[in-house]
Amino acid sequence: MPKLSFPNTWQGWLTIALFGFMYGPIVVLGIYSFNDSRRYTSVWQGFSLRWYESLFQDARIFRALQDTLFVAIVAVAISSVLGTLMAIGLCKYYFPGKGVYRGVSYLPLIIPDISFAVATLVFLASMAIPLSIWTIIAAHMVFCLAYIAVIVSSRLGSLDPNLEEAALDLGATPTQALIKVLLPQLMPAIVAGCLLAFVLSVDDLLISSFTAGGGAILCRWKFSAASATA
Repeated sequence: MPKLSFPNTWQGWLTIALFGFMYGPIVVLGIYSFNDSRRYTSVWQGFSLRWYESLFQDARIFRALQDTLFVAIVAVAISSVLGTLMAIGLCKYYFPGKGVYRGVSYLPLIIPDISFAVATLVFLASMAIPLSIWTIIAAHMVFCLAYIAVIVSSRLGSLDPNLEEAALDLGATPTQALIKVLLPQLMPAIVAGCLLAFVLSVDDLLISSFTAGGGAILCRWKFSAASATA
């Protein structure tokens, strides 16, 4: 087995510095989560598990986690189907207004979250739609759909179209060619898009804050708790 060695170059040390800059604060937070102090402070006052006891005894956290996972799973599940079909349609077929539709569908990737959140809230208010956990799911579906469609489209561009045509020539129906030939080749891209969309949905704060009703999303709960103790 070849022995792995770290390159002693400025690029290698820059890589270490960048990873340290990104993950160092997470390590520090993990260490100070065992600090026996009454408030969040940088002064070490001894080892304690009191904060973990409080965490597992707080039912609000688990309700917020349950709502967050429900939103993310439902939004990603629906977006995976719609995003895959949208990518296939944009890559394989031509229809009037295709360029405009492609640009509009990818807008959630480039516009700021605050603009998207305010626009969604204004739309819901103008349509007199009450805010609930389902409005959060609908809002999350918009950007999850765009991310999944982009990743699947990039995979579609690298596939050999002759495989699907060969399946059709051998007697397969278009549906069979889609399910048995095209989708297995797209599955790695679909899974990658779903994972990315799931992480973005769980980590979202702005859009959830503007479109939430009575549901307690985990990011909102953490932000409110941090603001209350600041």
